[in-house]
Amino acid sequence: MKKQYFFKCILVSALLTVFTGCKLDETVFSAIDTDQFYRTSQDAEAAITAVYGALGDLYGGPAPLMAADFSADQVYPRPVVGRNTYTLFTYDPAYSIQRSFGRDFESPVQIWQASYTGIERANWVIERVPSTVMDARRRDEILGEAYFLRAFFHFMLTKNFGDVVVKTKSSTTLDAALSAKSTRADVYKQIYDDLNQAIPKLPSYSANLVKGRASKETAQGFFAKAALYNEDWVTALQQAEAVINSGKHSLVPDVRDVYNVTREDAVRNENMFAFEAESTAPGRTSQIMGLYGPPGSNAPAYGRTTFGSIFVYPKFFASFNPADKRKQLLDTNYVNAQGLVVRQRSITPITPNGILVKKYQDPNSVAASHAVNIPLLRYADVLLIAAEAEARANGATGKAYGYINQIRIRAGLAELASGLGKEPFIEAVLQERSWEFFAEGDRWYDLTRTGKFLTVIPAATNDVFPTRTPQAKHRYFPIPQDEINANPKIEQNPAWR
Repeated sequence: MKKQYFFKCILVSALLTVFTGCKLDETVFSAIDTDQFYRTSQDAEAAITAVYGALGDLYGGPAPLMAADFSADQVYPRPVVGRNTYTLFTYDPAYSIQRSFGRDFESPVQIWQASYTGIERANWVIERVPSTVMDARRRDEILGEAYFLRAFFHFMLTKNFGDVVVKTKSSTTLDAALSAKSTRADVYKQIYDDLNQAIPKLPSYSANLVKGRASKETAQGFFAKAALYNEDWVTALQQAEAVINSGKHSLVPDVRDVYNVTREDAVRNENMFAFEAESTAPGRTSQIMGLYGPPGSNAPAYGRTTFGSIFVYPKFFASFNPADKRKQLLDTNYVNAQGLVVRQRSITPITPNGILVKKYQDPNSVAASHAVNIPLLRYADVLLIAAEAEARANGATGKAYGYINQIRIRAGLAELASGLGKEPFIEAVLQERSWEFFAEGDRWYDLTRTGKFLTVIPAATNDVFPTRTPQAKHRYFPIPQDEINANPKIEQNPAWR
């Protein structure tokens, strides 16, 4: 939906007409519509690859991790190039600071633009591939992938912006390119519709599935998560249990392996869907490894080029049980290039309390380009969705306990205390999610979907950010003002007007 240049041209033409009385010839000499494509199987494969390419645009920054995680209570940024605006809730609808530093790609601006790019490309696949002459089974799979990805991008948009434009037709004309916003309820209806289309068309997971491609179980897992956000507990539980009962996925014994760049193929039974980063062309990568490693490229285990831009709140670090194996994915020291141990007080010059995240290490990176994958859906998530949905629908049943205890036992913890009431059990699930998915762009949405961000965030402080004061309007990010200027049919979120 990035059409600012096009609409600026239209605006200039309109102004010239008003002020000069001239009638301008606005003949369109080119368009993205073509009758020469979508004819062969190679065309169809190229088209669906382009839809996946929008994931590279989305996570290359990676905006979904940075805007969300910097807003939450687990990690915080070094306050440079406008990253602290999320932590301090000082951004505006124009994202002025991000624009001034050239950091759109780290911001909700990129979430909006990349998601609608993916949706547009998916629409072309859905409209044109059915008539492509090719193997019928593979054609159905491609359509399933397109429906899944369209649902994925709409879900990304609504959890960040609330009411958004639902786009299900390709932009063959100016009128088709401009649409009004739909309510959040209608966005979820479309997500459900698309996933119901995707699931029967997608192949079930196997080791032979092309890396980075969606499976039937992936679509069911995202369906469960979307339903959870939609407070549709019955559907969330049904879809999560469809994945669980398929027997296709399981937890790996050592949670650290999920983030081990040398073990990526071995852990796909847990890491159900990921941004498949590659450190060399033609693959796509992101900057996340470089941001999480120590400054000055000083720790070879983290990556060859790192900047020291993201660290962990001491309060979050202290929240872990010492026996929790997930705490091993955090560190208060590192070994530098000379083999010397650098202690916490010297990890970063911005604070003597620096704590590092070890989820995105790649010692064989090519400069700052890494090959470690970014998880987008893990089997652990499906289990905790099932636990929460079961508890919200039926209370803290034995089944709900069984799901959360699988996560706790893998982490090296005792089973959750028995006899909890419904609300304390749900709180325990949300806390377990925080420990399990930190630095994966998940926590902020758990806080906003449950309304807890207003009470949790003010307590998530440190010596770098001693005061944090979110407001109710910060539940959703403002729609980028440039997009509103480009599309007169959409309005800013009410809280941001």
